[in-house]
Amino acid sequence: MTETRTLHDVKLQNGAAVAETPVEDVFDDTYKMKEGPKPPRMLVWRNIILMTLLHLGALYGLVLLPSASVSTVAWTAVCYLISALGVTAGAHRLWSHRSYKASFPLRVFLALGNSMAFQNDIYEWARDHRVHHKYSETDADPHNATRGFFFSHVGWLMVRKHPDVVEKGKKLELSDLKADKVVMFQRRHYKLSVVMLCFVVPMLVPWYFWGESLVLAYFVPGLLRYAVMLNATWLVNSAAHLYGNRPYDKSINPRENPFVAFSAIGEGFHNYHHTFPFDYATSEFGVKLNITTAFIDLMCFMGLATDPKSVSKEVIMARVKRTG
Repeated sequence: MTETRTLHDVKLQNGAAVAETPVEDVFDDTYKMKEGPKPPRMLVWRNIILMTLLHLGALYGLVLLPSASVSTVAWTAVCYLISALGVTAGAHRLWSHRSYKASFPLRVFLALGNSMAFQNDIYEWARDHRVHHKYSETDADPHNATRGFFFSHVGWLMVRKHPDVVEKGKKLELSDLKADKVVMFQRRHYKLSVVMLCFVVPMLVPWYFWGESLVLAYFVPGLLRYAVMLNATWLVNSAAHLYGNRPYDKSINPRENPFVAFSAIGEGFHNYHHTFPFDYATSEFGVKLNITTAFIDLMCFMGLATDPKSVSKEVIMARVKRTG
Protein backbone atom coordinates (compact mmCIF):
# COMPACT_ATOMS: atom_id res chain seq x y z
CA MET A 1 0.00 0.00 0.00
CA THR A 2 1.47 3.35 -1.03
CA GLU A 3 1.90 6.16 1.49
CA THR A 4 1.45 9.71 0.22
CA ARG A 5 2.83 12.03 2.89
CA THR A 6 5.16 14.85 1.88
CA LEU A 7 6.78 17.70 3.76
CA HIS A 8 4.26 20.28 2.63
CA ASP A 9 1.61 18.46 4.68
CA VAL A 10 3.17 19.72 7.91
CA LYS A 11 2.78 23.30 9.04
CA LEU A 12 4.06 23.99 12.52
CA GLN A 13 2.08 26.33 14.73
CA ASN A 14 5.24 28.06 15.93
CA GLY A 15 5.91 29.22 12.38
CA ALA A 16 9.03 27.14 11.79
CA ALA A 17 9.93 26.90 8.13
CA VAL A 18 9.37 23.58 6.36
CA ALA A 19 13.05 23.51 5.41
CA GLU A 20 13.95 23.24 9.09
CA THR A 21 11.81 20.13 9.54
CA PRO A 22 13.82 16.86 9.69
CA VAL A 23 13.06 14.48 6.83
CA GLU A 24 14.55 11.21 8.08
CA ASP A 25 11.12 10.05 9.28
CA VAL A 26 9.08 11.20 6.27
CA PHE A 27 7.90 8.47 3.90
CA ASP A 28 10.14 8.01 0.85
CA ASP A 29 7.91 7.15 -2.11
CA THR A 30 10.94 6.72 -4.39
CA TYR A 31 11.85 3.42 -2.75
CA LYS A 32 10.93 0.41 -4.83
CA MET A 33 10.97 -3.12 -3.46
CA LYS A 34 13.22 -5.51 -5.34
CA GLU A 35 11.54 -7.99 -7.65
CA GLY A 36 12.25 -11.71 -7.51
CA PRO A 37 12.35 -14.21 -4.66
CA LYS A 38 12.51 -12.92 -1.10
CA PRO A 39 15.60 -13.71 0.97
CA PRO A 40 15.12 -16.77 3.22
CA ARG A 41 14.00 -16.18 6.78
CA MET A 42 16.79 -16.85 9.26
CA LEU A 43 15.53 -17.59 12.75
CA VAL A 44 17.29 -16.00 15.71
CA TRP A 45 16.98 -18.84 18.21
CA ARG A 46 18.45 -16.86 21.08
CA ASN A 47 15.61 -14.33 20.81
CA ILE A 48 12.97 -17.04 20.38
CA ILE A 49 14.13 -18.86 23.51
CA LEU A 50 14.44 -15.67 25.57
CA MET A 51 11.01 -14.39 24.49
CA THR A 52 9.46 -17.75 25.37
CA LEU A 53 11.09 -17.81 28.80
CA LEU A 54 10.09 -14.19 29.45
CA HIS A 55 6.43 -14.85 28.72
CA LEU A 56 6.42 -18.04 30.78
CA GLY A 57 7.89 -16.02 33.64
CA ALA A 58 5.27 -13.32 33.10
CA LEU A 59 2.49 -15.92 33.29
CA TYR A 60 3.93 -17.11 36.61
CA GLY A 61 4.01 -13.48 37.72
CA LEU A 62 0.32 -13.25 36.85
CA VAL A 63 -0.34 -16.26 39.10
CA LEU A 64 1.57 -14.56 41.92
CA LEU A 65 -0.11 -11.18 41.42
CA PRO A 66 -3.05 -11.80 43.84
CA SER A 67 -0.48 -12.49 46.58
CA ALA A 68 1.33 -9.16 46.04
CA SER A 69 0.93 -6.38 48.58
CA VAL A 70 -0.76 -3.13 47.61
CA SER A 71 2.63 -1.42 47.80
CA THR A 72 4.13 -3.92 45.35
CA VAL A 73 1.24 -3.48 42.90
CA ALA A 74 1.68 0.30 43.14
CA TRP A 75 5.44 -0.05 42.60
CA THR A 76 4.77 -2.24 39.56
CA ALA A 77 2.55 0.50 38.12
CA VAL A 78 5.25 3.11 38.78
CA CYS A 79 7.87 0.97 37.01
CA TYR A 80 5.46 0.48 34.10
CA LEU A 81 4.91 4.23 33.78
CA ILE A 82 8.62 5.11 34.00
CA SER A 83 9.61 2.47 31.44
CA ALA A 84 6.72 3.47 29.16
CA LEU A 85 7.74 7.15 29.26
CA GLY A 86 11.31 6.13 28.44
CA VAL A 87 9.95 4.73 25.18
CA THR A 88 7.08 7.08 24.31
CA ALA A 89 8.32 10.48 25.50
CA GLY A 90 11.96 9.48 25.08
CA ALA A 91 13.03 7.13 22.30
CA HIS A 92 9.92 7.88 20.23
CA ARG A 93 8.79 11.49 20.44
CA LEU A 94 12.07 13.10 21.53
CA TRP A 95 14.88 11.12 19.90
CA SER A 96 13.16 9.55 16.86
CA HIS A 97 11.03 12.52 15.77
CA ARG A 98 12.61 15.48 17.60
CA SER A 99 9.08 16.77 18.22
CA TYR A 100 10.22 18.78 21.26
CA LYS A 101 13.44 19.71 23.04
CA ALA A 102 14.41 18.32 26.44
CA SER A 103 16.81 19.60 29.07
CA PHE A 104 19.73 17.50 30.27
CA PRO A 105 17.97 16.31 33.48
CA LEU A 106 14.89 15.28 31.51
CA ARG A 107 17.00 13.45 28.93
CA VAL A 108 18.76 11.56 31.72
CA PHE A 109 15.42 10.56 33.28
CA LEU A 110 14.07 9.38 29.92
CA ALA A 111 17.26 7.43 29.20
CA LEU A 112 16.95 5.68 32.57
CA GLY A 113 13.31 4.87 31.80
CA ASN A 114 14.34 3.60 28.38
CA SER A 115 16.84 1.20 29.97
CA MET A 116 14.11 0.02 32.35
CA ALA A 117 11.95 -0.71 29.28
CA PHE A 118 14.72 -2.86 27.67
CA GLN A 119 13.70 -2.40 24.02
CA ASN A 120 17.17 -1.78 22.55
CA ASP A 121 19.19 1.31 23.32
CA ILE A 122 17.94 4.76 22.30
CA TYR A 123 20.25 5.03 19.28
CA GLU A 124 19.17 1.71 17.78
CA TRP A 125 15.49 2.25 18.67
CA ALA A 126 15.40 5.70 17.04
CA ARG A 127 17.31 4.53 13.97
CA ASP A 128 14.94 1.62 13.36
CA HIS A 129 11.91 3.79 14.00
CA ARG A 130 13.01 6.37 11.46
CA VAL A 131 13.49 3.55 8.96
CA HIS A 132 9.98 2.34 9.81
CA HIS A 133 8.47 5.73 8.99
CA LYS A 134 10.58 6.37 5.92
CA TYR A 135 9.86 2.96 4.35
CA SER A 136 6.60 2.01 6.08
CA GLU A 137 4.98 -1.28 4.99
CA THR A 138 7.80 -2.20 2.58
CA ASP A 139 10.69 -4.66 2.78
CA ALA A 140 12.78 -1.89 4.35
CA ASP A 141 10.32 -1.55 7.26
CA PRO A 142 11.67 -3.51 10.28
CA HIS A 143 8.17 -4.61 11.32
CA ASN A 144 6.25 -4.45 8.03
CA ALA A 145 2.59 -5.00 8.99
CA THR A 146 1.69 -6.33 5.53
CA ARG A 147 3.52 -9.50 6.63
CA GLY A 148 0.80 -10.15 9.20
CA PHE A 149 -0.05 -9.51 12.85
CA PHE A 150 2.44 -11.95 14.35
CA PHE A 151 5.39 -10.69 12.33
CA SER A 152 4.70 -7.02 13.03
CA HIS A 153 4.04 -7.76 16.72
CA VAL A 154 6.97 -9.95 17.73
CA GLY A 155 8.02 -12.13 14.79
CA TRP A 156 10.31 -9.43 13.40
CA LEU A 157 12.48 -9.86 16.49
CA MET A 158 12.73 -13.61 15.94
CA VAL A 159 14.26 -13.43 12.48
CA ARG A 160 17.21 -11.65 10.91
CA LYS A 161 16.37 -8.23 9.47
CA HIS A 162 15.56 -8.01 5.78
CA PRO A 163 18.71 -6.80 3.94
CA ASP A 164 16.86 -3.63 2.88
CA VAL A 165 16.24 -2.70 6.53
CA VAL A 166 19.96 -2.89 7.25
CA GLU A 167 20.89 -1.06 4.06
CA LYS A 168 18.47 1.82 4.57
CA GLY A 169 19.33 2.14 8.24
CA LYS A 170 22.99 2.69 7.38
CA LYS A 171 22.08 5.54 5.03
CA LEU A 172 20.03 7.58 7.50
CA GLU A 173 21.34 10.87 8.89
CA LEU A 174 21.83 10.18 12.60
CA SER A 175 24.26 12.94 13.56
CA ASP A 176 21.78 14.35 16.11
CA LEU A 177 21.79 11.05 18.01
CA LYS A 178 25.57 10.73 17.85
CA ALA A 179 25.94 14.28 19.19
CA ASP A 180 23.69 13.62 22.20
CA LYS A 181 25.95 12.63 25.11
CA VAL A 182 23.09 11.04 27.01
CA VAL A 183 22.22 8.79 24.06
CA MET A 184 25.79 7.68 23.51
CA PHE A 185 26.50 7.17 27.23
CA GLN A 186 23.46 4.92 27.48
CA ARG A 187 24.56 3.03 24.37
CA ARG A 188 28.03 2.38 25.84
CA HIS A 189 26.64 1.16 29.15
CA TYR A 190 23.38 -0.32 27.92
CA LYS A 191 23.74 -3.92 29.14
CA LEU A 192 24.63 -2.91 32.69
CA SER A 193 21.84 -0.31 32.78
CA VAL A 194 19.29 -2.89 31.63
CA VAL A 195 20.33 -5.46 34.24
CA MET A 196 20.10 -2.86 37.01
CA LEU A 197 17.03 -0.89 35.92
CA CYS A 198 14.86 -3.49 34.21
CA PHE A 199 15.43 -6.33 36.69
CA VAL A 200 17.47 -5.55 39.82
CA VAL A 201 15.91 -2.25 40.95
CA PRO A 202 12.26 -3.32 40.37
CA MET A 203 12.99 -6.47 42.39
CA LEU A 204 15.03 -5.02 45.27
CA VAL A 205 12.87 -1.98 46.10
CA PRO A 206 9.81 -3.95 47.34
CA TRP A 207 12.04 -6.52 49.07
CA TYR A 208 14.12 -3.92 50.92
CA PHE A 209 11.49 -1.30 51.78
CA TRP A 210 8.40 -3.34 52.70
CA GLY A 211 9.54 -6.93 52.98
CA GLU A 212 8.10 -8.40 49.80
CA SER A 213 9.52 -11.80 48.89
CA LEU A 214 12.32 -11.73 46.32
CA VAL A 215 10.54 -14.31 44.19
CA LEU A 216 7.34 -12.29 43.92
CA ALA A 217 9.30 -9.04 43.47
CA TYR A 218 11.24 -10.59 40.59
CA PHE A 219 8.25 -12.04 38.77
CA VAL A 220 5.70 -9.21 39.23
CA PRO A 221 7.44 -5.78 39.10
CA GLY A 222 10.20 -7.48 37.10
CA LEU A 223 9.10 -9.97 34.45
CA LEU A 224 5.32 -9.39 34.37
CA ARG A 225 5.71 -5.61 34.14
CA TYR A 226 8.41 -5.96 31.48
CA ALA A 227 6.38 -8.38 29.34
CA VAL A 228 3.21 -6.26 29.51
CA MET A 229 5.21 -3.14 28.57
CA LEU A 230 6.82 -4.95 25.64
CA ASN A 231 3.47 -6.14 24.29
CA ALA A 232 1.91 -2.70 24.70
CA THR A 233 4.70 -1.26 22.54
CA TRP A 234 4.45 -4.10 20.02
CA LEU A 235 0.71 -3.45 19.64
CA VAL A 236 1.59 -0.07 18.13
CA ASN A 237 3.43 -1.93 15.36
CA SER A 238 0.77 -4.60 14.89
CA ALA A 239 -2.77 -3.75 16.02
CA ALA A 240 -2.43 -0.01 15.33
CA HIS A 241 -1.37 -0.84 11.76
CA LEU A 242 -4.21 -3.30 11.16
CA TYR A 243 -7.30 -2.44 13.24
CA GLY A 244 -9.11 0.88 13.53
CA ASN A 245 -10.24 3.80 11.38
CA ARG A 246 -8.19 6.08 9.14
CA PRO A 247 -9.66 9.60 9.30
CA TYR A 248 -6.52 11.46 8.20
CA ASP A 249 -5.16 9.34 5.36
CA LYS A 250 -7.07 6.31 4.15
CA SER A 251 -4.31 5.36 1.71
CA ILE A 252 -1.96 4.19 4.49
CA ASN A 253 -2.20 1.25 6.87
CA PRO A 254 -1.76 2.89 10.32
CA ARG A 255 -5.03 3.26 12.24
CA GLU A 256 -6.57 5.07 15.19
CA ASN A 257 -6.82 2.44 17.92
CA PRO A 258 -8.11 3.54 21.38
CA PHE A 259 -7.07 0.30 23.12
CA VAL A 260 -3.48 0.72 21.94
CA ALA A 261 -3.60 4.38 22.95
CA PHE A 262 -4.60 3.33 26.48
CA SER A 263 -2.07 0.50 26.89
CA ALA A 264 0.83 2.42 25.30
CA ILE A 265 0.00 5.67 27.15
CA GLY A 266 -0.92 7.65 24.05
CA GLU A 267 0.69 5.91 21.07
CA GLY A 268 -2.43 4.48 19.47
CA PHE A 269 -3.48 7.47 17.37
CA HIS A 270 -1.43 6.01 14.60
CA ASN A 271 -3.10 7.24 11.44
CA TYR A 272 -2.58 10.77 12.73
CA HIS A 273 0.99 10.03 13.75
CA HIS A 274 2.04 8.61 10.39
CA THR A 275 0.33 11.54 8.67
CA PHE A 276 1.94 14.14 10.95
CA PRO A 277 4.99 12.45 12.53
CA PHE A 278 6.40 15.76 13.84
CA ASP A 279 3.53 16.53 16.22
CA TYR A 280 4.71 16.04 19.81
CA ALA A 281 1.21 14.93 20.89
CA THR A 282 0.84 12.27 18.16
CA SER A 283 -2.85 13.20 18.21
CA GLU A 284 -5.16 16.17 17.69
CA PHE A 285 -7.01 15.37 20.94
CA GLY A 286 -4.45 16.65 23.44
CA VAL A 287 -4.15 14.58 26.62
CA LYS A 288 -7.17 12.34 25.91
CA LEU A 289 -5.93 8.74 26.37
CA ASN A 290 -2.47 10.29 26.08
CA ILE A 291 -0.48 10.28 29.32
CA THR A 292 2.70 10.92 27.34
CA THR A 293 1.38 14.23 26.01
CA ALA A 294 0.30 15.22 29.53
CA PHE A 295 3.82 14.39 30.76
CA ILE A 296 5.49 16.49 28.05
CA ASP A 297 3.08 19.37 28.79
CA LEU A 298 4.03 19.13 32.47
CA MET A 299 7.73 19.14 31.59
CA CYS A 300 7.20 22.25 29.46
CA PHE A 301 5.33 23.92 32.34
CA MET A 302 8.25 23.10 34.66
CA GLY A 303 10.79 24.45 32.16
CA LEU A 304 12.40 21.04 31.53
CA ALA A 305 11.12 20.82 27.94
CA THR A 306 10.64 23.43 25.22
CA ASP A 307 9.53 23.90 21.62
CA PRO A 308 6.80 21.26 21.36
CA LYS A 309 5.88 21.08 17.68
CA SER A 310 2.25 20.75 16.67
CA VAL A 311 0.10 20.88 13.56
CA SER A 312 -2.50 23.63 13.09
CA LYS A 313 -6.20 22.73 12.96
CA GLU A 314 -6.36 24.27 9.49
CA VAL A 315 -3.70 21.92 8.16
CA ILE A 316 -5.34 18.93 9.83
CA MET A 317 -8.75 19.69 8.32
CA ALA A 318 -7.24 20.33 4.90
CA ARG A 319 -5.53 16.96 5.06
CA VAL A 320 -8.70 15.20 6.18
CA LYS A 321 -10.60 16.66 3.22
CA ARG A 322 -7.82 15.68 0.81
CA THR A 323 -6.94 12.14 1.90
CA GLY A 324 -9.11 11.11 4.85
